[in-house]
Amino acid sequence: MTPEERMIRIRDLNDELRLNGCALNGRMVAMGALGQDGKEKVIRVYRAAAAFDDWPDGDDPYGEHDFGKFEVDGEAFMFRIDYYSLDEMHGSEHPEDQNTTIRVMTLMYAEDY
Repeated sequence: MTPEERMIRIRDLNDELRLNGCALNGRMVAMGALGQDGKEKVIRVYRAAAAFDDWPDGDDPYGEHDFGKFEVDGEAFMFRIDYYSLDEMHGSEHPEDQNTTIRVMTLMYAEDY
């Protein structure tokens, strides 16, 4: 797999999780104060993250769609996608392989970062 093919594969897997809210070995979590907010707020924030499509170079330098900043109801939020080994003891060495990687999308208030 070429470096460009690898980047595209990672981006596709990240987009699958972000757009669908689930993926093989993928999950979403609400962190910090957002995790304490009601279910309806978390759903609105998730929907905004799923609709997100602004990928400036500074926020997406590797083209993997693993980070985004956006607003919901005038409040700033962000998401981050991280890659872990199946035992979750360390980062994944092959984030392009969903059979050996756990992908976690974290939603949070920007101020909690």
